[in-house]
Amino acid sequence: MTTQVSQPASPVTGPLERAVNARKGKKLTTGRLGVIGLVVVLGAWQVTASAGWVDASFASSPVGAVKALAHMIGTGELWPPLLSTLESVAYGMIITVVVGIPLGLLIGRSNTLYGLTEPLVSIMYSVPFVVFLPIIIFWFGIGAEARLVIVVWSAIFPLLINVIAGARNVDMHYLQVAKVFCAPRLLTLRSVTFPATLPFVLTGVRQSVGRALVGAIVAELFMGNAGLGYVVQTETSAFKMDDAMAAIVVIAVLAIVLTRSVAWIERRFTFWSSSV
Repeated sequence: MTTQVSQPASPVTGPLERAVNARKGKKLTTGRLGVIGLVVVLGAWQVTASAGWVDASFASSPVGAVKALAHMIGTGELWPPLLSTLESVAYGMIITVVVGIPLGLLIGRSNTLYGLTEPLVSIMYSVPFVVFLPIIIFWFGIGAEARLVIVVWSAIFPLLINVIAGARNVDMHYLQVAKVFCAPRLLTLRSVTFPATLPFVLTGVRQSVGRALVGAIVAELFMGNAGLGYVVQTETSAFKMDDAMAAIVVIAVLAIVLTRSVAWIERRFTFWSSSV
């Protein structure tokens, strides 16, 4: 009598695991294509500069920008303007989050407030904030307060729009449960509406941090005496294009780091949401 030893069954990949693997593969493919595209553009730029098809004195080159960036890092010239820009973005985002999230929740859950403010918020979001620079300079001058106003102005409306949309799309079953337990309106906003709108909130923060960096750079270009935008403006005026391009590279890297960091937080804390 022979005994047959059954082989362990091969693990069956479930639909969820297949979806996760497919998503990871898609991200890797997209990342590789992005790197290839960046290398092609930089290579073409360097070739045109080396061949003399464009004047490197006015257009710089990848090699020149890298050398200038290495010099700025080695001498420490990079850190004061970088910290100044980060400070403006940090203070602006703190004000934006502290003001924008509660205001968005209140507007989203009140039909009266929504009707009064929706046209204004849409207009302010659609109109480029740069056109308000003369008014801001007239009201606040050209000091740190004016730069902070520009950062907040540029960052708060994307957050407001997302929070309002999230507050108006809260599952009614959640609100009915809160009403059954006679929860006060403020408690409902804090314990029901805010958690339910967290995916919208973090999406708004991700969009706002990019806009805040743009606002900080624009403010430094027009009215700054420090920061990466001021470095770009002064070095360009002095025809030091390699140094100006090095500062632009730092701005680009900073933008990627800020937005990707918030995107990671968004995925980490809203993995349960189908909208992420």
